[in-house]
Amino acid sequence: MSDQTVSAAVAKLYNTYPFPPEPLLDEPPPGYNWRWNWLAAYNFCTGQKPQKQDIRILDAGCGTGVSTEYLVHLNPQAQVVGIDLSAGALDVAKERCKRSGANRVEFHHLSLYDVEQLPGEFDLINCVGVLHHLSDPIRGIQALAKKLAPGGLMHIFVYGELGRWEIQLMQKAIALLQGDKRGDYRDGVQVGRQLFSSLPENNRIVKYEKQRWALENQRDECFADMYVHPQEIDYNIETLFELIDASGLEFINFSNPAFWQLQRLLSKAPELIERAQGLSDRSLYRLIELLDPEVTHYEFFLGRPPVAKADWSVDDALLTAIPELNPCIDGFPSKCIFNYDYQIINLSDSEFEFLEKCDRKATVREILGSVELGIEGVRSLQKQQVILLTPS
Repeated sequence: MSDQTVSAAVAKLYNTYPFPPEPLLDEPPPGYNWRWNWLAAYNFCTGQKPQKQDIRILDAGCGTGVSTEYLVHLNPQAQVVGIDLSAGALDVAKERCKRSGANRVEFHHLSLYDVEQLPGEFDLINCVGVLHHLSDPIRGIQALAKKLAPGGLMHIFVYGELGRWEIQLMQKAIALLQGDKRGDYRDGVQVGRQLFSSLPENNRIVKYEKQRWALENQRDECFADMYVHPQEIDYNIETLFELIDASGLEFINFSNPAFWQLQRLLSKAPELIERAQGLSDRSLYRLIELLDPEVTHYEFFLGRPPVAKADWSVDDALLTAIPELNPCIDGFPSKCIFNYDYQIINLSDSEFEFLEKCDRKATVREILGSVELGIEGVRSLQKQQVILLTPS
């Protein structure tokens, strides 16, 4: 199918089933996603606080505006632009942002391929769940890369083939049964629902659906997005990095780096971990996904060089830096807090005392003069991203 045919089919799906189907609220959305908070995301990518917060953000493929709304509320100095192929989804996005007071945003009915029509460059581009629905993802990511400012970041989410194998099988089964009705998305949902209710309880596809997706797929919008989408390309590490290399941008890191640690899988076999030390990063990632094929998606950051990364291994650089709390921690002041990724961290008395004195004015050296914590304790807090550091 041509780009135009695919785009029309995708737009028809999301006009029929606007996605994501999250409810509209008359207040800012609850909680946060740190990947959409410029301070937290920049800190994750570079190890330091960004120099500016009055940035431009592009939500590329914003759908019904769930991510757009967060991007506006989590970044109070940013100007946000949302684009999408579906006029129906954009109508919901506009209403969502209007109702919650997300007023620093403009929307455009635009394909990713045509993003050059927008003026200027962007410091942060968010592209979640979009590239894998294009007929030519490489053309899509290259179009976005041209709009990323030097030193800017791009946050991307695409599907992984290993963890979506059962989904692919059901997609193909529904398409076969639909026959000439393929493209009638309401019929596709009906066929899919009937299949799931008719297959034996111990069927592998049924078990996977119940284990992973049944709760969200109660909503037809989610079910349609998963099982009757007209265009989907799923990746593995090898094809993913072909996409990344084609962008011309720098791969910074996966946003779930703990998953990509071999120690997590082979702690009982240090000799195998030692063997793996000779592998390139990409080969190591491939090994991990082969051993743990639960990968339903890849979420990661790219950057437009030069992306300035901090080095806090030099004591004097760390001691003269100004620390502040990461905006995406929850529960402070308490010694038991949630970190940026909603994982529990238990603080020691000295760590808690240090954090209490992070007032955005005092340097690390000045704070350490009045608390028991040593410099390695500060490095630990920085490594855990409990604090952001601004170089002197």
